[in-house]
Amino acid sequence: MSLRPTLDFLLYDWLHAESLNERERFADHSRETFDAVLDTCERIAREKYAPFNRIVDTQEPHFDGEKVILPQATHDAHKAFVESGMMSAAQDYDIGGMQLPYTVQAAANAFFAMASVSIGSNMLTSGNANLLMVHGTEMQKEVFAKNEFSGRWAGTMCLSEPQAGSSLSDVATRAVPDGPDFQNDPLGPRYRLTGNKMWISSGDHELTENIVHIVLAKIPDENGKLIPGTRGISLFIVPKRMVDTRGNLTGERNDVALAGLNHKLGWRGTTNTLLNFGEGKYPVGGKAGAVGYLVGQPGKGLHCMFHMMNEARIGVGTAAVMLGMAGYHASLEYAKTRPQGRPAGPAGKDSAKPQVRIIEHSDVRRMLLAQKAYCEGALALELYCARLVDEQKTGTPEAADDARLLLEVLTPIAKSWPSEWCLEANSLAIQIHGGYGYTRDFPVEQYWRDNRLNMIHEGTHGIQAADLLGRKVLMEDGRGLTLLGGRIADTIRRAAAQPALAGHAKSLGAALQRIASATKAAWATGNPQEALANAVPYMQAFGHVVLAWIWLDVAERALEADAAKSQPATAGRVGATDFFFNYELPKIGAWLNVVESRDPTCAALPEEAF
Repeated sequence: MSLRPTLDFLLYDWLHAESLNERERFADHSRETFDAVLDTCERIAREKYAPFNRIVDTQEPHFDGEKVILPQATHDAHKAFVESGMMSAAQDYDIGGMQLPYTVQAAANAFFAMASVSIGSNMLTSGNANLLMVHGTEMQKEVFAKNEFSGRWAGTMCLSEPQAGSSLSDVATRAVPDGPDFQNDPLGPRYRLTGNKMWISSGDHELTENIVHIVLAKIPDENGKLIPGTRGISLFIVPKRMVDTRGNLTGERNDVALAGLNHKLGWRGTTNTLLNFGEGKYPVGGKAGAVGYLVGQPGKGLHCMFHMMNEARIGVGTAAVMLGMAGYHASLEYAKTRPQGRPAGPAGKDSAKPQVRIIEHSDVRRMLLAQKAYCEGALALELYCARLVDEQKTGTPEAADDARLLLEVLTPIAKSWPSEWCLEANSLAIQIHGGYGYTRDFPVEQYWRDNRLNMIHEGTHGIQAADLLGRKVLMEDGRGLTLLGGRIADTIRRAAAQPALAGHAKSLGAALQRIASATKAAWATGNPQEALANAVPYMQAFGHVVLAWIWLDVAERALEADAAKSQPATAGRVGATDFFFNYELPKIGAWLNVVESRDPTCAALPEEAF
């Protein structure tokens, strides 16, 4: 079973990606160039990623005392990815990019995530470089970002610390000026960093000649004390190996030391590290302290970092989607070929008759349809968000601003919803395989293990929920929520004209009104503790309404092109829409009941009662 027909429909028939070629930035492209990119990435993923997904899971990275050792397959896959040009595909021609729409780049990267998310598509490297292109100096762009886009160097994002986790206000890594001689360094004001960073993906390896760490740290005040909270957080470039202004390695190692590798449930092919900055193991110029170059203004580190974090959250959502999709494809193939049992009813009691394939059992079909609804719907959501990125960058001023605000509201959903429901799809894939699914003889157990990370990294479920209800739906007087409501209402209007979808259109209208009333009810007292006590159920309901809208829009477009449902793909899309509206959307009532009543059960229970 191929992913390509689904991608083609979503890109061209639904999102009309070809129309982007009418914009000056993408004028050199056509459907043919887009298809060529997809063909190339599909081939590399099939040849260099998929065959080695189990190998990178079983042959975990290890540290030999000098360097981190990865399987040769990882080196080969990384080399093929870099040579494809996908690292800088959406960047300007003058820095080696292809000026591809981000929508096409996101679709192309889906092949790699599905083939082996653990080998990866270098999401952090491109996100790191993109951040520097926005907030870095011209020299920082030239030396660091361009070498990352070329694949010569890799990049990381260093936020979390062992004692702080996701609480960035408690960051304790310090950055002090490296003397007056270095404040005018061509690479940026130079500081010395000391501290520890935890959970750093790809924090150390030998895939590239250098690693560019983007690090959050606090600059002490005039009394040498760290400013509490997030106000004092600044952002620094800390290369693993020192470089000159032409991007050449100087031969000196920066004072960044690998303290250990984390051994994970999944994503085992990607190193995950604890890094010590400035412990004196690799003194620079005979002096302890990791050399870091300030990015942007002092105290504005989080503002810069969130540029990278938001992109990373869409990337995490896509990874979750594709792991779910891999499990769906595997379990569908298994269900079509595995004979077991006989039909329900008197005819099924005749043991002399041959067994039927398990796809003929209604409960197996329910589990397959749930996976299809979760995964294909979430893929459409991620591509819709990618299309908004293109709109924000190349649309008219009004359209660009609308896209910006819609992305603010949708990003928590784009990260969290696939992380929860495509993980559930992986669980259903195991269930369809039965006992075999719980063994390593089949790949579905690995897909589940790999996907379990996605509810945690780049902002946990709870953090995304608090961001959605506590900030995103309220910002700019709720204009983002109003904009989203307008898009949903437009879909409802068009779908209501389709007899097969009219009932769903009515249901979605009621659900949208319920979200609006629940949002007001949550904040009725103005007390954030009361409003946010049930932020996760709110986000679950909000996400289900968004996915119902996505499915209704996709189904309306499919029926517009194939009203008779003569194509199996059309029947599948309408069937997935029916499933989502009949089995999933009704769940929002239970979630929103506790939101609207500001139910205190969880928050009020004394600690001793747990």
